[in-house]
Amino acid sequence: MLNINIRRRGHEEAELDITSFMSLMTILVPVLLLNMVFSHISVLKLNLPGISDGNSSSVEENRQLELVLRTQYVDINYPAGQRVKRIPHEETSPDFATISVVLQQIKRQLREKSIDKDDLVILSEKGTPYKTLVAAMDTARSYRAVVAASVVDAELFPQISLGDAPEQTK
Repeated sequence: MLNINIRRRGHEEAELDITSFMSLMTILVPVLLLNMVFSHISVLKLNLPGISDGNSSSVEENRQLELVLRTQYVDINYPAGQRVKRIPHEETSPDFATISVVLQQIKRQLREKSIDKDDLVILSEKGTPYKTLVAAMDTARSYRAVVAASVVDAELFPQISLGDAPEQTK
């Protein structure tokens, strides 16, 4: 028989060196935390117009406040289809300051008649720039007001629906 002597050398435990990993974490964690602070996501809540059935009353449908965005002007209609004010564009963009003032007047008049209205439909033509749509939604949603010596966002029409503007009649 063969006698094989297997010699085992002394088996030492290897040390785990994590200094480079700790250095990476020391730099990576603050960078990731800073990115979380600076990246802010805004969400706009939109309501899609419902499918109208034959049972809904025409009086209720007609009490819709509309903001119609055209290429040369903006129409504000209340009730739907009846123009309250036509606001021409300043140079190439809508005059959102005037639009805000008119919407504030409409809101005030509705409150005087004890009508609590908080919805608005923005109708835009095809090819309306995205920035114009967002600015119109921001203008219709709220306005800056001074209350007790501080500036706050006062609510106008926070429930906004979007749609296509009707074809212009000549």
